[in-house]
Amino acid sequence: MANAEKFIVLPYRKNRGNLVPGEMRQASNAVSAEKIASAMAERFVGVAAYAVMVDEETGDMTSPRLLARHGEIADLNAA
Repeated sequence: MANAEKFIVLPYRKNRGNLVPGEMRQASNAVSAEKIASAMAERFVGVAAYAVMVDEETGDMTSPRLLARHGEIADLNAA
């Protein structure tokens, strides 16, 4: 099983009082993910940048590591 580290940015909105993730964006590196998250912060209730391990065969993401946080975000490890 080949794993690779990927960088993602996940925005959050409120829907009927609940925190809901928006469309995930991929970044080329950690610095880029942090910059994207910062730029998106004003448009969402929360934005988070993560480094995740991705199984290249299945696409499964594991081991999220928070790189940057703006506003209110959900805990990815709770799922």
